Amino acid sequence: MHSLPDLRFFIHYGLHFLLPVIVAILFFPKSFKLVWILMLLSMSIDLDHLFATPIFDSTRCSIGFHFLHSYFAIAIYVVAIFFKKSRIIGIGLILHILIDFLDCFLMTFM
Repeated sequence: MHSLPDLRFFIHYGLHFLLPVIVAILFFPKSFKLVWILMLLSMSIDLDHLFATPIFDSTRCSIGFHFLHSYFAIAIYVVAIFFKKSRIIGIGLILHILIDFLDCFLMTFM
């Protein structure tokens, strides 16, 4: 049997892969594979975790802590969705932040 933190881990990382593919299929059906790959690349914002000590802390909320998860960065991601050339990456980044926010929310209950 899995513990609740294990469940939170599977929900968090599962959504990082599933939500982008669902959005890609629903909103970009003709090019969903490319869109999904671009959205998966948005997970690279987690590289900012490498600058934290410790690098991974299951009790730490990423939002507002890591520089690519800062409120200023989130504002840039929101602005990116309004420009055609950056829209897909912006959507992927916003989805990433929403999933991280959900994880922070679940952390308080699990």
